[in-house]
Amino acid sequence: MSDKEPAATDPKTASTAYRVLARKYRPKDFSDLMVGQEPMVRTLTNAFETGRIAQAYMLTGVRGVGKTTTARILARALNYKTADVDKPTIDLRSPGEHCQAIMEGRHVDVIEMDAASHTGIDDIREIIEQVRYRPVSARYKVYIIDEVHMLSTAAFNGLLKTLEEPPEHVKFIFATTEIRKVPITVLSRCQRFDLRRISASDLVGLFTTILSKEGIAAEDDALAMIARAAEGSARDGLSLLDQAIAHGAGAVRTEAVRSMLGLADRARIVDLFEHIVRGDVAAALDEFGSQYEAGANPTVVLTDLADFTHLVTRLKYVPSAAHDASLSEIERVRGGELAESLAVTTLSRMWQMLLKGIPEAEGSSRPAGAAEMVIIRLAHAAHLPSPEEAARRLLEMGDGPSAGERGPSTTRPGGGGATASLAARPALIAQTKPEPTRIQQSQPVAHLQSVPAGDALPSAVEHAEVRQAEAHPAPKVNVRSLEDIADLCTQNRDPKLKALLRNYARLVRIEPGRLEINLPPDAPKSFVSDLQKRLEEWTEIRWMVILSREPGQPTLVEAEASTREARLIDARQDPDVAAILSRFPGAKITDVRIKATAEDEDEDVKPPPAVAESDEGDILPGDDIEF
Repeated sequence: MSDKEPAATDPKTASTAYRVLARKYRPKDFSDLMVGQEPMVRTLTNAFETGRIAQAYMLTGVRGVGKTTTARILARALNYKTADVDKPTIDLRSPGEHCQAIMEGRHVDVIEMDAASHTGIDDIREIIEQVRYRPVSARYKVYIIDEVHMLSTAAFNGLLKTLEEPPEHVKFIFATTEIRKVPITVLSRCQRFDLRRISASDLVGLFTTILSKEGIAAEDDALAMIARAAEGSARDGLSLLDQAIAHGAGAVRTEAVRSMLGLADRARIVDLFEHIVRGDVAAALDEFGSQYEAGANPTVVLTDLADFTHLVTRLKYVPSAAHDASLSEIERVRGGELAESLAVTTLSRMWQMLLKGIPEAEGSSRPAGAAEMVIIRLAHAAHLPSPEEAARRLLEMGDGPSAGERGPSTTRPGGGGATASLAARPALIAQTKPEPTRIQQSQPVAHLQSVPAGDALPSAVEHAEVRQAEAHPAPKVNVRSLEDIADLCTQNRDPKLKALLRNYARLVRIEPGRLEINLPPDAPKSFVSDLQKRLEEWTEIRWMVILSREPGQPTLVEAEASTREARLIDARQDPDVAAILSRFPGAKITDVRIKATAEDEDEDVKPPPAVAESDEGDILPGDDIEF
């Protein structure tokens, strides 16, 4: 950072000698750029040391982060020359021959152009014609084009060839705040640097350094307010600091900065936040009214509430964020306490409501009233359950008592969890008829009439059940397992679908109209859609076939193989079969078939093993025995 310049000695020129802090303390070399831009400085340092200097640079970032200043410092580094050093370098501690003229924007070989006012192809054509000439006195002819995204399409196209293969003595440096508007063909020919927003803590350190050089006293909370209001822009922050010095008559005071920015006291913002999370609407409105009467902007109050909500949420997951230098002691302590006591769902809901409420207050003709309505909604929502809690309560209400607890009088088909007997007492039936007045009503009026419990109500219930059955007809075929689906494939002569079902489908769960299966990666892609289509065709109801990540049950082929293997093991353990296998060496069991008679349908009866004889009628060693 440059030293403070001497004050003018002539009283007549004293008023004109003053320069704002943003210009007076503009960075002069790369050491000053280390405030928030360390990655870019490190990359340029390595590039200059190894001689890998690009022909074009693209600097992008929000306003006030130092794009134009960086371009000038880069032009100074490219043309650096002293009595001892005559090469591009980033070590600019000693002023060179061209440094002063370049930083002041008046060097003949460093041409600065504002693309916002020179957008056409004619301006670019002039540059193209001039690049063929060598620089007058410097090492490189440097073109700095600010707000390059404002160039027209024709201007960009005209620049492409020269930008890709410029003469050795020409360098281009572009700066823009809208990097997305720059054609990719231009970006691909440049070395890009994204200048980051400067953090609030770095801005506070910058302000402290400058104020110490200026000999101006300042309060820490006031500097933190200015740093937050700057939103990562050093130029905006220094402009606000200039304004705060003038507003405080040569000192930077917290109350003066709060009044200048229209902010509320941070402690009072925390108080308002606590009233809201407790659901105390009266206290919250009273606190907001006091801040409004003290000069706080309603929209700024809501914005501060949103900032504090974000801070509390961040402290909940990153407790170390409390060490941020831009935070006040109240925010640090009380924010940490609230982070421990509030749920994330509550904070997330407040954040969403504030994001919707701030534009309402900004666009309203009565911003104070709009802000109060937002605060009322926030306080009211503090008593509402979270979505998870609401879902849990609905599930508990939907379960109700079991069928055994309700008894026969409380259960009816398709009742959907009814818990009161409909036939045990008179009922109220809504009837609609015109209101008996002199003027005919345009809308029917509902009347409730008490009727005895008899034929009418059960009839109405029966009609409702019939309508429900018509709307959701029962399936003609009950499908409860993959075996049932395989049987349907057999009945409807679809062997291909049956084979795919048996070999690939692993059942996860099944219910009427819904089938969840797991498929291996090598399963046919159209299997699910084909299966769903066939099920709807065969059962005449709508089906949902869903692929699940759960492993599921074994496939039908695997289940049959497992059953067959179990039968083979049981057969080998049978004493008679073991005796036959020992009597005939080389014999083996190829299959086990259980044949049940009509009398054996309800009993587990093992039939005697059937022995396959040889052609001669005798079992020989090496023959297979089929059971």
